[in-house]
Amino acid sequence: MIDLQKQIDYWIAGAVDDLISAEILIQKERFLHGLFFCHLAIEKAIKAHIVKGTENIPPRSHNLMLLSARAGLEIKDGDEIFLGILMKYQLQGRYPDYNPAIPEKAKVFAYLKQTKDLLLWLKERL
Repeated sequence: MIDLQKQIDYWIAGAVDDLISAEILIQKERFLHGLFFCHLAIEKAIKAHIVKGTENIPPRSHNLMLLSARAGLEIKDGDEIFLGILMKYQLQGRYPDYNPAIPEKAKVFAYLKQTKDLLLWLKERL
């Protein structure tokens, strides 16, 4: 049997660390890498919800839609669209031949804020 709280804490601590990394990278105008870490922060927070809801280790998936469904989260429409946007940037770090368009600076900062807001929402529901 797994220690549920230890697993939840692990995923949330990772999410918080990744958000810090995202913010640093975006401040340094390393936008693709920063958005990759935005995705990673949300992925890990959702995985904490999977642990809480299923009492099992989360699947080894990076698909935010699949993970949020597995967690039983009721994501608002706007946030669901945002999950789809973040999905584009998780591939960049894993596949060298995939290069998504880099959004304008203002849009990247808006995505960072949305990541912070969504992470807070996810943490409040644990």
